[in-house]
Amino acid sequence: MSDSSQLETLHRLHLVVLNYRTPDLTVDCLHSLVDEVKALPGTHVTVVDNASGDGSVEKISSAIAQSGWGDWVTFMPQEKNGGYAFGNNAAIRAALDTPHPPEYILLLNPDTVVRPGALKALVDFMDTHPDVGIAGSRLEDLDGTPQRSAFRFPSIFSELDGGLRLGIVSQLLATWAVAPPVSDVACQTDWVAGASMMVRRQVFETVGLMDEKYFLYFEEVDFCLAAHRAGWPCWYVPESRVVHFVGQSSGVTDTKRQPKRRPTYWFDSRRRFFVKNYGWWYAVLTEAAWASGYALWRLRRAVQGKPDTDPPNLLSDFLLNSVLFKGAEI
Repeated sequence: MSDSSQLETLHRLHLVVLNYRTPDLTVDCLHSLVDEVKALPGTHVTVVDNASGDGSVEKISSAIAQSGWGDWVTFMPQEKNGGYAFGNNAAIRAALDTPHPPEYILLLNPDTVVRPGALKALVDFMDTHPDVGIAGSRLEDLDGTPQRSAFRFPSIFSELDGGLRLGIVSQLLATWAVAPPVSDVACQTDWVAGASMMVRRQVFETVGLMDEKYFLYFEEVDFCLAAHRAGWPCWYVPESRVVHFVGQSSGVTDTKRQPKRRPTYWFDSRRRFFVKNYGWWYAVLTEAAWASGYALWRLRRAVQGKPDTDPPNLLSDFLLNSVLFKGAEI
């Protein structure tokens, strides 16, 4: 192999797996990557632990050593839990600061299991579409049922629809629905779930790293919007299939458990996204749209005797964490 070819394969793809108190899932994720890494020369993985404090560091370190993964896995424990963007950025920053930085960086949740060929499908897509900045996998349940993982940017209309939940209104606002039906073919989209999101190196060089002022949620939406505004489109690639055990770290998005009260950081992230990207007045309008729609939904739910599947205190928590109550300072 020539020197130039060696440099091309030296570090083509860098994966970042961010663990927070899910060491067993993280190790299972690494197991699913063994054959994928072998099939893609120049692939390296960094596992970041966000100060779990639950024995994760010992468990993951031991698994890497005992399995002989040290030649392709780097473990990076953090001294504090600064959130999703903070943990991922630590590994991304280190990868970009190497003499031969990777062409692509893949953010991969620890609560995932990669199907055979999933990484190669994303790399091949990015190789053949040099104008695309971000590509996301098809996320699915263990039985193959697809999850919605390609989305539109949120807007006043999508917030109204999300709160109101009325069929005829949803049909009228379908063009603005954040989560459109799952596509069976590759297609351009506004943003993809950060559970399996590949980013071209030049995107980071153009727009910077993810915004660490988001603790959790909305950071990948914000990042994809910044990339979009800089001329880097985002695509959904269903040929890349990844099993996703939803919400295992936070529990917020786990649809298979009784919903718990939504944490303050979710509302903070939502407020930051709208104020930062669209201004305080637009943020207030989205809050009014969602809150009024949701109040009507709660009334209709009570009258019709529909089951209550919402997190406790959702409306009051939403209002107390709104721009009107907390201000537009982000």
